[in-house]
Amino acid sequence: MADLADVNLFETFRARFPKDAAAPFLTLQDGRILSYGDLDTESARIANLLARLGAAPGDRVAVQVEKSPAAVLLYVACLRGGLVFLPLNTAYRADELEYFLTDAEPRVVVHDPANAELAALCAKHGITAALTMDAKGNGTLVERSAGEPSTFTPIARSGKDLACILYSSGTTGKPKGVMLSHGNLRANAAAMHQTWNFGPEDVLLHTLPIFHTHGLFVGINTVLLNGTGMIFHAKYNADDVIADLPRATIFMGVPTYYVRLAAHPKLTPALCKNVRLFLCGSAPLLEETFVTFAKKTGQQIVERYGMTEAGIITSADVAKPRRAGTVGWPLPGVTLRIVGEGNKPVPQGETGEIQIKGPNLFAAYWRKPEKTAEDFTADGFFKTGDLAILEPDGMVNIVGRAKDMMISGGFNVYPKEIEGVIDALPGVAESAVVGMPHPDFGEAGLAVITMNTGAPALDVAAVRIALKASLANYKVPKMIVVAEALPRNAMGKVQKNLLRSEYRGAWDEQLNT
Repeated sequence: MADLADVNLFETFRARFPKDAAAPFLTLQDGRILSYGDLDTESARIANLLARLGAAPGDRVAVQVEKSPAAVLLYVACLRGGLVFLPLNTAYRADELEYFLTDAEPRVVVHDPANAELAALCAKHGITAALTMDAKGNGTLVERSAGEPSTFTPIARSGKDLACILYSSGTTGKPKGVMLSHGNLRANAAAMHQTWNFGPEDVLLHTLPIFHTHGLFVGINTVLLNGTGMIFHAKYNADDVIADLPRATIFMGVPTYYVRLAAHPKLTPALCKNVRLFLCGSAPLLEETFVTFAKKTGQQIVERYGMTEAGIITSADVAKPRRAGTVGWPLPGVTLRIVGEGNKPVPQGETGEIQIKGPNLFAAYWRKPEKTAEDFTADGFFKTGDLAILEPDGMVNIVGRAKDMMISGGFNVYPKEIEGVIDALPGVAESAVVGMPHPDFGEAGLAVITMNTGAPALDVAAVRIALKASLANYKVPKMIVVAEALPRNAMGKVQKNLLRSEYRGAWDEQLNT
């Protein structure tokens, strides 16, 4: 790919398109096919429409829509037009969306026609180029692009030019916009393609959301680089996965998906005989799930480790036996070190923070130079905040997260954001939210709340209603308890590790009822 090392990422993908324009790119559950020829012509129409609406290279296109083939076309069209794709979780509510529109200042917004809140926010922010797209891909974007030309010359982009912004919530303060360039995405797609031995016969069963790094970049970009097809599900459903596994060679999922698959009565080695890779990431995979899945299928899950700021960082070797709890070795081009105080490497077998460097690594946070400087070392390594041990054979074993983040169902959740909503409720003195182990979601939130003297008893149901009105549902704690006080150390900091220990019994009891 040396000749494509510094061009628009779309050009890199198009160089790998099959010669037969009728070759399937997306095969839908109802049997319809979006071919590579369709991908080329329809993304050109959308790129032409966006340009006619005034979107110039570098402008942001914010997208909050359900997963559909048209949503994939929109992503490709943005790359092609030199625009900055800004996908937003469909669970985000008005308060969250208000921040993103203010911070990113998108030129174009594409949203579900039923989302009156976002439509109102667009009007409030003076965004006149607001288009709609429903769960079937229908709406004004497709309607208005239908009459546009079916060819579009890709806008020249260098490897350093911005391709996407993905927001990653901060442990303190507001979410951070992770700026990913054409070069970042190309380098990571190439490294994944090499590491996982993608070939001409591969077919990915795609069931992940596409507003997230996993489904969008790990799944779609790697397939586009391979020039092959995907079986495209609108959402994850274990029965639907079981039905389509025999037609796939690769499946990507989060631990929640594998928990549900492992419990499915129809999951057998025979059903999985054509699948050469079961890939898992976005959250810690429990050893129990790893072992149970292997027993039921005869195949070991390939665990990998990544993050929004860098895509995939490490992966188990597809040609070697795997161990539960380990996430493999760094991908080609990635430099990884595990350090302690003063950014000095720790001895093998000791816990330290993972720091990384490589062409896949983002350059900066959008409009947050101070945060960018804080998260990079003087010699250019990114401080991931994840704690790990390096195994004797060089494999990485993640043991915790220094930044107090939890991952629930594959999505990053930061306690500070939830605590802010709870603390603003009448009568609440303070709250602390911690991540607890969950058999289905990997982790889920436990909220411990203290009340002001003389305040009425806390109505837990009312707290849940308030949280759901302000936050995406996956951020809402699964358990809410009231305490007289929060444990603190000598410096006054809440000791969240003690909360996890104190409430573990009650947590387990609730899970089992």
